[in-house]
Amino acid sequence: MNKKLSRMLEPNLKMYFIFLVLFTLVTVPVRPILALAEGVVTVALYLFFRSSMQKRKQGILQYIDSVTGSVDAASKSTLINSPLPIMVFRPDTSEIIWSNENFLQLAGVREHLFEIRVEDTVPGFPVQWLLEGKAECPDRVTMNNRRFRVYGSLVRSRDKGTGQNLVATTYWVDTTDADELQKKYAGTRPVIAVVTVDNYEDLMKACGEAQRSAVQAQIDERLNQWTHSAGLLVKTNRDRYLFLLEDRNYEKLAEEKFSILDSIREISVGEGLRPTISIGVGKEADEMADLYKSANLSLEMALSRGGDQAVVRNRLDFEFYGGRSKSTEKRTKVKSRVMANALSELMADASQIYIMGHTFADMDAVGAEAGLCCAARKRNKLAQIVIDMENNAAHQVLVQLAALPEYEHVFISPSEAFLRMQPGSLLIVVDTNRPDMVENQQLLESCNRVAVIDHHRRAATYIENAALNFHEPYASSASELVTELLQYLVEPNDLLHAEAEALLAGIVLDTKHFTLRTGGRTFEAAAFLRRAGADTSDVQRLFQNDLQEMVSRYDIIRRAEIYRDDIAVSVVQEDGAERVTAAQAADELLTLKGVKASFVIFRSGDDVLMSARSLGDINVQVILETLGGGGNSTTAGGQVEGGDPETVREQLLEAIDQYFEK
Repeated sequence: MNKKLSRMLEPNLKMYFIFLVLFTLVTVPVRPILALAEGVVTVALYLFFRSSMQKRKQGILQYIDSVTGSVDAASKSTLINSPLPIMVFRPDTSEIIWSNENFLQLAGVREHLFEIRVEDTVPGFPVQWLLEGKAECPDRVTMNNRRFRVYGSLVRSRDKGTGQNLVATTYWVDTTDADELQKKYAGTRPVIAVVTVDNYEDLMKACGEAQRSAVQAQIDERLNQWTHSAGLLVKTNRDRYLFLLEDRNYEKLAEEKFSILDSIREISVGEGLRPTISIGVGKEADEMADLYKSANLSLEMALSRGGDQAVVRNRLDFEFYGGRSKSTEKRTKVKSRVMANALSELMADASQIYIMGHTFADMDAVGAEAGLCCAARKRNKLAQIVIDMENNAAHQVLVQLAALPEYEHVFISPSEAFLRMQPGSLLIVVDTNRPDMVENQQLLESCNRVAVIDHHRRAATYIENAALNFHEPYASSASELVTELLQYLVEPNDLLHAEAEALLAGIVLDTKHFTLRTGGRTFEAAAFLRRAGADTSDVQRLFQNDLQEMVSRYDIIRRAEIYRDDIAVSVVQEDGAERVTAAQAADELLTLKGVKASFVIFRSGDDVLMSARSLGDINVQVILETLGGGGNSTTAGGQVEGGDPETVREQLLEAIDQYFEK
């Protein structure tokens, strides 16, 4: 079969005829009669071979139609009369060998495609997938404004040779109508959004009776204008809306980065107060109930991140838009009292109590852990703190606590806690809500009763299904939240002086000595701790550094460069910079005139760490979130595994540019 196919595909004999004509011309001067005879013979041969070529082409058609003499009649009929368009070609030369009538109709030609390349009929047709042994073309193929899914197979001749012995057979399935239907279906899938006014109560308090209606009318009008051509907006409560739309309209709103966030913020109420909204969107769910559940979950995520943003929950993860304005305090003592009672019941029912913070625990985490130990002790329960005593940023606080008789058996390593944990144990996670940031993730996964107390903005990955979730992004620190709980759980004299000072040190650390992220509740918590015996002078001594640390800090500051006029970025290439020193350098960079945010990039072993600080105008958490980091609007951090400080710097600058472009 292969020899017959090769004979059919032999090149033409034009060169031979050229030589015959030349010989005839050379013979004319010598033997004219012989030359005449040679010319007659040459013409006759040319006509003969021309006729043979036509017969050869017909033979190819007949040969391909019959495929081989060994194939049964049913197989021959299937190939020739197949309802699918079929094209056979040589992959090495892209020359079309044969095609059935259905393919000819698709190609828009009436005769068989001989000596025509595939690219001439189907521009851009890929061949590599056939050579790779795949049975289906990975991409849709377009021909004459129709889209096709192409299947194929590659046949090698029995003669072991090169690509000249390869023949490809392709089958073309028209998917144009199906693709259009799928696109229409995807575009009309329902999307549910829940919209809420973040600071509704504050707006109503700041407005007079007459102005309240005007403010509400402005908010309603702008929301109606935004949703007019996109879907149906229903006001379900005085500060809450339900928005129903289709996926194709959602894509338009997403392309505009949810411009309604900026539009609502432009409404002026007076006294520097402006309304903000949060939007939770649920999409790509199979049931309407699941869509509504995803929308509410997204709204909860938006509010837990400080509000004034849109959060979209799709089938896989979350998407975030906005969230760059300053958060306003929205906590109530009622919620703190409810959380305190719930925590007290969890402690009473627990067979064991473990308290765990984030990796490389700082004073805020340790202070919150110490406060919870006091609450457990009040209920005659032993709470153990899971912490790495060597790798942390709160050595001085830990030394003071470890010296107390009440803390003789309190501190425990993560591995030991994992071995001792029993069913019915309670694990309280403080100062983080991300499972990948806890001191020991294995311990978290093995405990079925978890309580979370945190003040950081919630990330896309967070601890789910917690028995108690006291998450307040408006709080200054985890120590402040625990202090609020303690006011309902213990008396001031139940707190040890070292515990009160540890809590106050945590608040001082995260507020930068009460200069950032402070509210009325922050000072109330500090006053409670002061009544409990916390000495501010002793707390101040906890923050003292030695000479070498101070020199290292100013060396980091010396390397800083100003980017975009108001952002300080310092990069330390050498390994050896301490986390605490880098964080202090980032804090001190904010004291430079005109600097609104600071970033310190430094190497720690094989990884690159980032420490970010802000005065509040720039949300550093949103910036570092694109690099896998987290935190809150004024304090954030991140880690890039196996990175290079200079490469991370370029990525950071790109993230900063994207932040301002949005």
